[in-house]
Amino acid sequence: MIQTGITNDLTQQYISLEDRYGAHNYHPLPVVLQRGEGVYVWDVNGKRYYDFLSGYSAVNQGHCHPRIINALIKQAQQLTLTSRAFYNDLLGEFEKLITSLFGYDKVLPMNTGVEAVETAIKLCRRWAYEVKGIAPGKAKIIVCNGNFHGRTTTVISFSTDEASKRNFGPFTPGFELISYDDLEALTKALDDNNVAGFLVEPIQGEAGVRVPQKGYLAKAKMLCEEKKVLFIADEIQTGLARTGKMLCCDHEEVKPDILLLGKALSGGTMPVSAVLASDEIMLTILPGEHGSTYGGNPLACRVGIESLKVLVDENMASNSEEMGILLRTELRRINSIHIETIRGKGLLNAIIIKHAEKEAAWQLCLELMKNGLLAKPTHGDKIRLAPPLLITAEQIFECVKIIEDSLKILN
Repeated sequence: MIQTGITNDLTQQYISLEDRYGAHNYHPLPVVLQRGEGVYVWDVNGKRYYDFLSGYSAVNQGHCHPRIINALIKQAQQLTLTSRAFYNDLLGEFEKLITSLFGYDKVLPMNTGVEAVETAIKLCRRWAYEVKGIAPGKAKIIVCNGNFHGRTTTVISFSTDEASKRNFGPFTPGFELISYDDLEALTKALDDNNVAGFLVEPIQGEAGVRVPQKGYLAKAKMLCEEKKVLFIADEIQTGLARTGKMLCCDHEEVKPDILLLGKALSGGTMPVSAVLASDEIMLTILPGEHGSTYGGNPLACRVGIESLKVLVDENMASNSEEMGILLRTELRRINSIHIETIRGKGLLNAIIIKHAEKEAAWQLCLELMKNGLLAKPTHGDKIRLAPPLLITAEQIFECVKIIEDSLKILN
């Protein structure tokens, strides 16, 4: 319920319009945004805010990055869609850049992040039957408690979030849930010869930025290799410089067998995702066996190329690393009794709010909004703090001051 005094007539007008004609599948903060640039967004009343959600890490390069927008406009005026019934002059260029940058033989371009996950599941199963030799229909994929890989029927089949699953069954079989950041549980699960893959987020973002113990990813990859099981990294939120490296797996020098990218692959302009793998895995899918009308379209390719180049050219991974350390240091300096935990890597961070009131994190986010910073709670008491990667030290100091002042509402 929107609180009295939070909105004005213009804001309420837009909110009421959505409420009347749109599905009620989201619970947004009561702010109506109209414009964005860099780390900032402005609402319909002209008020400026720091964006500390970054479109769930889709806007790593900053809102409306001029290079990405210029590439988008130029290509939109030339050719936007051919479908994969024909070749286009940009897909090969995009494929060469992204496979070279991350060290893979092949890429399969899709649109949304969850489409990339679904593609990886199909690839893993096809590889299991045709390369590993698992009996037809018996392949299993290990997944983790607390995961978030999207909201399709197959993906929610292995979710542990009841709100994502209630009354959406029957669900898709073929998945085994284990504890996240639990090498013993993984070792035990891998004893099953029917296991084809291990699908994991290097950091669980939607679960409140759960960072595994140091060495978890490297050891998990080694265990998978020993059992000839594919290590599938969902880097849709953690990748593309968000955690201080181009990939979160890079922190432990792990190369996934299947790599999933999305979100910031378009700099926040349109849905673009990608699945990268070796020839052995990728070439198990033949013409007509998987695809997408919009996957690999010229507009997406042009935007994807420029988005990747901006990340590299502007050293956004190193700035993410440096500014992330500064943000966590300054948050700890606040020393608030209402911040139970501060955790994160690079500029993917979260605070856990400690308060007797169940809605304390939501109330804090409303106060942050009032004071010019936008963030959103997840799982009740956790607030992600993930600004665009071009944020400066001066801006970090200003944002931490906003957080410090806003915390007073909980006293």
